[in-house]
Amino acid sequence: MVFSSLTFLFVYLPITLAVYYLAPLKARNLVLLLVSLLFYGWGEPVYIAVMTASVAINYAYGLLVEKHRANDKKARRIVLSSVLFNLALLFFFKYFDFAVENLRRIPMLSGLRPLGLTLPIGISFYTFQTMSYTIDVYRGQARAQRNIVTFGAFVTLFPQLIAGPILQYRDLDRQLTDRTHSADQFASGVEIFCVGLAKKVLLANSIGSLWDVYKAMNPASLTALGAWMGVIAFSFQIYFDFSGYSDMAVGLGRMFGFEFMRNFNYPYISRSITEFWRRWHISLGSWFRNYVYIPLGGNRRGVRRQLFNILVVWAATGFWHGASWNFLLWGLYFACLLMLEKLFLLKWLERAPRVLGHVYALFFIVLGWALFGLEDLGQCAAYVSAMFGGGAGLWSAADGYQLSNYLMLLPALVIGSTPLAAQLFSRLSPRARGGAALVLSALALAVCTAYLVDATYNPFLYFRF
Repeated sequence: MVFSSLTFLFVYLPITLAVYYLAPLKARNLVLLLVSLLFYGWGEPVYIAVMTASVAINYAYGLLVEKHRANDKKARRIVLSSVLFNLALLFFFKYFDFAVENLRRIPMLSGLRPLGLTLPIGISFYTFQTMSYTIDVYRGQARAQRNIVTFGAFVTLFPQLIAGPILQYRDLDRQLTDRTHSADQFASGVEIFCVGLAKKVLLANSIGSLWDVYKAMNPASLTALGAWMGVIAFSFQIYFDFSGYSDMAVGLGRMFGFEFMRNFNYPYISRSITEFWRRWHISLGSWFRNYVYIPLGGNRRGVRRQLFNILVVWAATGFWHGASWNFLLWGLYFACLLMLEKLFLLKWLERAPRVLGHVYALFFIVLGWALFGLEDLGQCAAYVSAMFGGGAGLWSAADGYQLSNYLMLLPALVIGSTPLAAQLFSRLSPRARGGAALVLSALALAVCTAYLVDATYNPFLYFRF
């Protein structure tokens, strides 16, 4: 799916852009809808029916909510029905087999059998987007969309369809029918796309192979140094993989006249876990804040209720990432850290030296990625134990060999995780910036294309969510 999707982009994107800009303004959403369905069908043709059903049903829900908005009780029931439909769709494909596998451990339910269905790509993203639609219409924060083609274009929008960022309908309501197109916007979109492509292909893929080495090892043979090298490699991989795809989506969106939310803001420079989650996967955090945390009461009902709300949100955030207990554990892990910061730790960190805050945040962030990256809880426990000396010692010659292989890549990973390069680039004169952006974009596109043609290792980590 990954290779075929990238093939689709490289082969058909120029054609799509040409058709899009040659089409009349009123027909451009139809072009986007058709291309998005083709893009999705390129990798998952059997699930186009699921997506089109989701579009049609949520379109109808939006109209019903607007029709009965004067009757708040009835409008609430319609919104609740819409939310339950979308959650049921997500549960059936993503969590049904997981629930069956766990229920089968009960003797009375041992006869249950999983369905073995493959997960529709991007379903976690587009079901959240369709839920935001009916809720925004109910709240009066967006208009019900009466053109099903326009609504379908919102749900299926191919630049961000399979791995986000998660779009809230109210943010795109006006853009769907009244967006502007300009040469400057298009050029900046190309630049952002090329930056994202380079982050994904040149950085995430390169360091990801080191994580694969240590992840595949028997935890009993892991050294402390090796375990830390592996999980640090995964920390870089997941950041450059996901932020790279998000940048590509934002860049593609600009090429078609849309302004999407930027999904990452250099999260590894954070001085607390609270700050980290304001900078990481911003669209998901914003979704849970607007549609779960605030409706539960947020921080308006006292400290105890706030801590409970944090626990609920982070349990849901963890489970949203996948049907596995390690994701729930990962969510609860960060919930505990965030609750401690709300109670007292954040105030202490604000007074502490900056470097201490960075060390604290990075330590717990990297430790959290071990919980996230290892779905088998037994393997995860053994791996974490090895990180603290419970494996095969502190270090080995094999670790030194791996370190020497990846040492040249480390400066690029560190610098790419900070705003340093962007700050230096911004100091150039406008003419110099324009020339440098053109040269670097062309170079990145050429090198990444050559890499993709030659490489067999090219995972997109967030496709499975």
